Amino acid sequence: MSFKVGIDPGLVNSGTGKSDTNSYELVIAGGGPAALSAAIYAARYGIRHVVIESWKPGGQAALTAEIENYPGFSSIVGSDLTNAMKKQALEAGAVFQTETVENTTEENGKILVRTDSAKYTTDYLIIATGAAPATLGVSGEEKYYGRGVSFCATCDAPFFRDKKAIVVGGGDSAVKEALHLTHVVSELGLVHRRDKLRAEPYLAKKLVEHEKVTTYWNSHLIEVTGDDQGVTGVILDTPDGKKQIDTDGVFLYVGTIPATEPFASLVELDKNKAVVTSGIVGTSNPRVFAAGDVTNNGFRQVVTAVSEGARASAAVFELLEN
Repeated sequence: MSFKVGIDPGLVNSGTGKSDTNSYELVIAGGGPAALSAAIYAARYGIRHVVIESWKPGGQAALTAEIENYPGFSSIVGSDLTNAMKKQALEAGAVFQTETVENTTEENGKILVRTDSAKYTTDYLIIATGAAPATLGVSGEEKYYGRGVSFCATCDAPFFRDKKAIVVGGGDSAVKEALHLTHVVSELGLVHRRDKLRAEPYLAKKLVEHEKVTTYWNSHLIEVTGDDQGVTGVILDTPDGKKQIDTDGVFLYVGTIPATEPFASLVELDKNKAVVTSGIVGTSNPRVFAAGDVTNNGFRQVVTAVSEGARASAAVFELLEN
């Protein structure tokens, strides 16, 4: 293998729609913390690689208003952290392509990665494509998306200054984004299907005790209502029956769907479409590794995604050496 740090950018397809096939020792699919960490280590190991990131660099972490549990920072904006990671990767020699992976297959002992503008062959692949927000499928959700319904408080909070909003969910993402909204909105409702939040206890307590927050325990969102201007309210199924709540915005954090469709023919997926892993980053395919929210590892945090990305590149380096 080559020990040159990074690769010649001229070898990488420019994304202009050419059908040239580029050959590498490693392709890293993804743009979030797991992929960025894998890129840093791949470059430092001198692995001939390319990182194929989507049109939303930084992944879900980049959309997080405030990260308070990443070692070394008492608090940091998600996009600031992922931008720093990418800068470090580029300085180490990592090469990025902004494309979308459409499908992957195995041919002649290699993995063939097809994107929306190029083809790549590689000895090894790291899947670090993360996960997308899940939807509830209730009436009005799709109709009012972008007109009051949102999956990203960090992105859309400014539109709801001094207005009312509802957050649906009870995990870390829901609580962190709800806390971000408390700095902007006049009133905030928290809807959760259980009687206790699943989020980190410190953050959960901080949110529930906030003066702007009203909690709706053991409740479900069953409809988003609105008019030509956008969202005007929601209908909840509560222990006391159906309840109409006036609101200007609805923020949904009801889980995620792993972005694994392009890799379904390569690796085993569980019932939730997450990559089944062994030894933390190994998969059912000896040429494929996985890291971050795309896996079934369970504990989905930026710190674990970064760790898994580093381990995946280290595993590839060891295989190439042997």
